[in-house]
Amino acid sequence: MKTSTHVANPDVILIGSGVMSANLGALLKRLEPKLSIQVYEVTEELAQEASHGWNNAGTGHAGICELSYTPTQNADGTVDVSNAIKIFEQFEKSRQFWAYAVAEGMVEKPKEFINPVQHLSFVHGAKWVDYLRARHSAMAAHHFFGDMEFSTDRNAIGSWAPLLTEGRANVPIAATKMDSGTDVNFGEISRKLLGWLARQERCGIASNHRVIDLDKTAAGWDVKIRDLSTGEIRRNHAKFVFVGAGGGSLKLLQKSGIPEAQGLGGFPIGGQWLVCDNPEIVEKHQAKVYGQPLDAAPTMAVPHLDTRILDGKKTLLFGPFAAWTTKFLHKKGSVLDLPGSVKPHNIATLLKIGATNLDLVKYLVQQGTQSMNNRMEVLHVFYPAAKKEDWKLIDAGIRVQAIKKTDGQAGIVHYGTEVITNEDRTLSALLGASPGASVSVHIVLEVIQKCLPHLLESAEGKARMKAMIPTYDVDIKKPENALYFREQSRRASQLLQLA
Repeated sequence: MKTSTHVANPDVILIGSGVMSANLGALLKRLEPKLSIQVYEVTEELAQEASHGWNNAGTGHAGICELSYTPTQNADGTVDVSNAIKIFEQFEKSRQFWAYAVAEGMVEKPKEFINPVQHLSFVHGAKWVDYLRARHSAMAAHHFFGDMEFSTDRNAIGSWAPLLTEGRANVPIAATKMDSGTDVNFGEISRKLLGWLARQERCGIASNHRVIDLDKTAAGWDVKIRDLSTGEIRRNHAKFVFVGAGGGSLKLLQKSGIPEAQGLGGFPIGGQWLVCDNPEIVEKHQAKVYGQPLDAAPTMAVPHLDTRILDGKKTLLFGPFAAWTTKFLHKKGSVLDLPGSVKPHNIATLLKIGATNLDLVKYLVQQGTQSMNNRMEVLHVFYPAAKKEDWKLIDAGIRVQAIKKTDGQAGIVHYGTEVITNEDRTLSALLGASPGASVSVHIVLEVIQKCLPHLLESAEGKARMKAMIPTYDVDIKKPENALYFREQSRRASQLLQLA
């Protein structure tokens, strides 16, 4: 969807057209219909960077299958699943808002952006089997995960996902399964929500426009924009600016000059997938299967074998394989992005983090230069009978991991999506990574609560938010709210055609 509509001096400017800006724009306009909103996007089409269907795995991250969300096994053998519970609750907010958008006619044809796909965790080796058993015991005790199944039986696991057991040697294996998992095209839901926003009064969306500067004023922000089609420089002003520009957010934060950006750096990591379109193989696998981490890989780089549904076509995706890059954006990035982001205020942080993560840099270079045979060896851990001729390698998106002074000795790649907000709360910028897009509604709801709280102070505002996200003011993690959670979750599933 190419577009070039402009609103002068809007209340809100959203930079980037990905899933964060799309959800924030739609939520704000439904919460306060009088708000004026302008969106700027650097690519010609909308949601083409991190939210684009091929630039991510499309997993509706709900903590069901991702072992990296439950890495801690206690001395007594139990597993801490509190993070998985938190992520499940956050993703539920996304499902509820998207269901509301369907019910209200804001978006149509939910199967174009979300589909039911069972989520599995799969491990091999006695140690990992014991871990997964303990993880299942802890998760199944919570009402979010009461339907989770666990098995060490090869025949049962083969019935869930046949590719996992085809040609596999006689080693201990285990898996958990929940049927309520989803595959999400985050680019498509973004375009649908922005399409609705563009049809609203005093709302504009301009693609192929790059924001090149941000200047603080007494009443908000002056924003400088270049029309990439004509070279024309535009200027606009807004009371509140949200920077949801993916890898481009860091550079804009630095240009803003806010104190909160001092010492902040970024480390880009490219991604690649193996993709299979062979219909015979694709039809055998109807799941997203997350495995145990590879020995040499960073904590969050856990391999997974996924059913992927894009533009009505089902394929298989395996990865991710990391790659060394200095670009911050996949389509509109420059090899000078990383060196250009090094400033006097963050060089000490970057040098310190770099010195303690040399193994990661070596890993990224190795990943980017490995052969197809090397990649197939990794795939064989999941699918022992895989044949090279059925798979092709494609490039995926670029993830820029935020690096802060407070990271200390932490690894570059770690869990977390965060928002940087300036002191007077007139600017917020998204940084971080997984679970990212899946919990986008939760994240932008926090932005509203922090930066635009007046929209939720009136009874009317609260009622509108309650209609959009029924559980936004209810702690559905608590046992006493289990029934209410199930009612709202069932309703969302029906509206999204997931039931």
